[in-house]
Amino acid sequence: MPRPFTPKVLTANDLILGDVVYMTADGGWTRRHAEAELIEDAATADLKLLDAEARGHEVVGAYLADAVAGLRGPEPVHFREAFRTRGPSNYRHGKQETV
Repeated sequence: MPRPFTPKVLTANDLILGDVVYMTADGGWTRRHAEAELIEDAATADLKLLDAEARGHEVVGAYLADAVAGLRGPEPVHFREAFRTRGPSNYRHGKQETV
């Protein structure tokens, strides 16, 4: 028996800048996890992933990451995804400059 589907966000890396990005409900990309679309069913998740993989001129390494609904939008479930929301950790730049 398959496991029940858990909500996901679609994430990847921007091809040019390398930043972590998330797919929004309108099919665009955002650097803010809370602005990502929270995907609630497996069929939609699979279609969105196929779409992202076909957009290799924009992003690389697309995958689905577990998330939960939060007060301000989707929130990461796992440490790895929470870490990715903060950007590179070698020095303060990118997302870390605004925190």
